[in-house]
Amino acid sequence: MHKIVVISSGLSTPSTTRQLADMLSNATSTAISARGENAEIHVIELRTLARDLADLFTAGGIASAALDDARNRTAAADAIIAVTPVFKASYNGLFKMFIDSLDDDALRNVPILLGATAGTARHSLVIDHTLRPLFSHFGARIAPTDVFSATDDFGESTFTGDLHQSAPLAERAQRAGRELAEMILTTHVDGLASTDRPSGAGLNTSGVSFTDLLADHSG
Repeated sequence: MHKIVVISSGLSTPSTTRQLADMLSNATSTAISARGENAEIHVIELRTLARDLADLFTAGGIASAALDDARNRTAAADAIIAVTPVFKASYNGLFKMFIDSLDDDALRNVPILLGATAGTARHSLVIDHTLRPLFSHFGARIAPTDVFSATDDFGESTFTGDLHQSAPLAERAQRAGRELAEMILTTHVDGLASTDRPSGAGLNTSGVSFTDLLADHSG
């Protein structure tokens, strides 16, 4: 069973970010099933961890059980699908906070499929300019095809949720899903990924808080 973690940083319910994330995970799962194997999909909705992430970075590095679980699942996944809305020509802050919370080696050699949503197509290069460099820093194996979708892509004429339609968004999702599936299956055979990668979860739960460390500092 191949474990795929989907990271979605949409802020509303429903959101086009989650719609795109589901589309990519369905395409990947379908491609894996076509090879006679199975995939387990786990979705992490980062908006439900917003307060936990804020506390992590402002309360001495102490994480909640829910956030630790999300980070551990991410670090143990066989592959990641990461989708963010575009805010100010980049990924949103919630997405960056979660990625910042991971250990430096948590995504090393992990196959990753990238996706982004925005109001207009003028943001279509955001994945190449911001997301690819971010995950390259972690040493992740990024799928060749990423998927950007503007609001118009989710119109009735181009998006119905049916992966067998011929709409451009669905075609890109299918191609990206097939590529990620191939990377997952190849990784499984070659043993490039490790199931005990560090996540950073829980590392500071018993340590001294920053507040205590700086209590006597007047600078």
